[in-house]
Amino acid sequence: MKQYSPSCDQNKDPILSVIKPLLNGVNSVLEIGSGTGQHSVYFANALAHLSWQASDQAMYLPSVNAWIKEAKLSNTPKALELDVTGNWPDTIYEAIFSANTVHIMSWEMVLGVFKGVSGVLENNGLFMLYGPFNYNGQYTSESNANFDLWLAQQNPQSAIRDFEALNQLAKQYGLELIEDYEMPANNRILVWKKTQPF
Repeated sequence: MKQYSPSCDQNKDPILSVIKPLLNGVNSVLEIGSGTGQHSVYFANALAHLSWQASDQAMYLPSVNAWIKEAKLSNTPKALELDVTGNWPDTIYEAIFSANTVHIMSWEMVLGVFKGVSGVLENNGLFMLYGPFNYNGQYTSESNANFDLWLAQQNPQSAIRDFEALNQLAKQYGLELIEDYEMPANNRILVWKKTQPF
C-alpha cells in the first residue's frame, strides 16, 4: 500500500531549503498531487508549526494515507481526494505547494489547477510549484528534452510546460510571480503570490 519514489528522497531537502523560509508564519498548506505521500510527511515533520493537507486523485490516496498513518504527526490530517478539474475544498489555505505534477497532467488539468488555486488560496498567499519547465520554448537541458520525449511516450497529453504559458495563466487568475528558484537536476520552483481576489 505504501509506495516509494527515489526522486522524492533526492529532492526533498533542496525543496525544503527553499519553501521553509517562505512558509515561516504560515499556518496551513494544501499540497496538490501528493503522489506517494513521502513529501507530505517529510515537510510536515520539518514544519511543525503548520498543518500540511495532502491531496490527490483517489487511486493515490492509500499510499499517501499509509505514510501519514505511519508518521503519526499531529499536523498531517487525512489526505483529501482532489480532482483538479472538479470540486475543490471549501477551506481557504494560506499557501499551496505542488511538485512534479503539471508535466504529468493534461493541459485541461493544468488549467484546473490554476483556477482551483485561485479559489482556495487566501489573498497574499503563495503558490509554490516545483518541476522542470521550458523557457522561451526551449529545453533547459538535454536530459529535460529526453524526459519530455519519455513523457509523450507514456501519455501524449503529458509534457514539460512552458514557463511563459504558466505565468500567463497565473496572471489570468490573479497570481503574480515573485520568485523563480533554480533547483538541482534542471528543476525550478516557481512562486506566485495571490494579489487579486478571483
